[in-house]
Amino acid sequence: MVFLEFEKPLETLYEQLDKIKEVGQGGDIDVDKMVLELEEKIDLKKKEIYGNLTGWQKVQLSRHPERPYTLYYINQICKEFIELHGDRYCKDDKAIVGGIGEIDGRAVVILGHQKGVNTKMRQYRNFGMANPEGYRKALRLMKMAERFNMPIVTLIDTPGAYPGIEAEERGQAEAIARNLLEMAQLTVPIVCVVIGEGASGGAIGIGLGDRVYMMENTWYSVISPESCSSILWRSWDYKEQAAEQLKLTADHMHDFGIVDGIIKEPSGGAHSNPEEAAKLVKRHIKKALAELDVLDSDTLINQRIEKYASIGHYDTV
Repeated sequence: MVFLEFEKPLETLYEQLDKIKEVGQGGDIDVDKMVLELEEKIDLKKKEIYGNLTGWQKVQLSRHPERPYTLYYINQICKEFIELHGDRYCKDDKAIVGGIGEIDGRAVVILGHQKGVNTKMRQYRNFGMANPEGYRKALRLMKMAERFNMPIVTLIDTPGAYPGIEAEERGQAEAIARNLLEMAQLTVPIVCVVIGEGASGGAIGIGLGDRVYMMENTWYSVISPESCSSILWRSWDYKEQAAEQLKLTADHMHDFGIVDGIIKEPSGGAHSNPEEAAKLVKRHIKKALAELDVLDSDTLINQRIEKYASIGHYDTV
């Protein structure tokens, strides 16, 4: 297991637990009572640590290298999944994956950002930062879902849209803006889940939906804490302060009315029990789809537009 800085007390306890188990396996000593006591101590320490996380610590958890990514959730949620490729204009962007999946007998179009599980795959997936062709691929799949009357599920986990010159040359801003325009008018239900990082236009490019959920230890913001710190203080040293001021956690987003609900994670974060995390995400997706199924297309579109028009406060001068 990989432990973050604020998880170091847990690392010590797990090391003690492993040593005790080794002693029990290698001899005739009964260590069951000691194992039970240590496991109880670990549970208490988890509640203490994860019950009082700062905004920056939640940002760190959302980036945990062992945290499950989109393809893991798709494979756990869907009995069958057929990945589809390409935007029919430029090429296939590996940072966004998507296709047709089956959730308990129901066909859906499911897509999301995909980060790599190791260094080589992170480079292959461009660290989950999509180019314009990624957003155009996503839109192609969503329009296909509308054509065949299939609901859409999107999984959001990106540090942002790719900011390279070639992405700007191919129309990065237009691709994201086009997705927002089209998603607002789609006639099928859209359920979005932030499973990791939700940064800037890279996230919102596939994040406009009838129901938007965030997992407990994720963040959603127009800018990352590091970038915010570098702009305001000309240094990354204030990233923790920036994370607090941005109010980017799931609790804040729910209070602001930007997301519709928070998906609780297993104790210790999604990476501590990926299977349980996937079950919780699936449960929320199914519940949301059941609520949206009873609405006709006009009602879906009107409620979707009203939902986003009501976010924020403004005065007319």
